[in-house]
Amino acid sequence: MKVSTLFLKIAVILLGVPVLVLCIFLVPELGSVAAELLPEFAFIKFLVSLVFYASAIPYYFALYQAFKLLRYIDNSEAFSELSVRALKIIKNCAITISGLHVLVLPLFYLFAEIDDAPGVIFVGLVVPFASMVIAVFAAVLQRLLQEAIDIKSENDLTV
Repeated sequence: MKVSTLFLKIAVILLGVPVLVLCIFLVPELGSVAAELLPEFAFIKFLVSLVFYASAIPYYFALYQAFKLLRYIDNSEAFSELSVRALKIIKNCAITISGLHVLVLPLFYLFAEIDDAPGVIFVGLVVPFASMVIAVFAAVLQRLLQEAIDIKSENDLTV
């Protein structure tokens, strides 16, 4: 393992730990709170849990792709189609996470109405906006990397 990406690999691993802790301890509690605040919707506890657990799957898949991307950099394969594919998957995972959390935004509105706290809606927008920023960043990197690969292959054909 090269030292150049060791810090980034450790960071990718450490990014997975808080989400795992949240999924184990906080998501069931959020489902219970949602069921208490909205007792007229019997399915709300399961819906909240389902959305958070479902968004954890693409999150961990994106972390795995980021880890693979760092491994490609270590193996001097950064400018390859494999890297472009990993960035595309990261982009799609971020879009999926954002879409799942946008589906839950009406619940944040209901919570804000019951609790009389309009700031709750803005809290609900944090994850979708952060995911979309990551998706845009991954798309830009994917496009730049693809163009660099195209230029590299043209130069290889010229020589």
